Amino acid sequence: MLKINLAAIALAAVSSMPVFAAETMTMAKCDDASMMKMQAQVDGMKDPMMKEKKEMASKEMVMAHDSMKAKKMDDCKMHMDNAMKSMGKM
Repeated sequence: MLKINLAAIALAAVSSMPVFAAETMTMAKCDDASMMKMQAQVDGMKDPMMKEKKEMASKEMVMAHDSMKAKKMDDCKMHMDNAMKSMGKM
């Protein structure tokens, strides 16, 4: 009985991983709403220990915004992904 329960828990954990990965991948859209949401997250980093991460994420967000204006969506997504990585979201 215990083995069956453990197997069911393991199966549930493994099957939910792609959902979390897919959610993370869809977060980095290059549109105004996503940019504002991400910028709010960057601005919300108040911990002094996170200063370097916040600066890096802010730089990536500026580059993402510039890329979006230039209609370079692949570059914009890359910079937004980099900003998320800088913040530790990915």
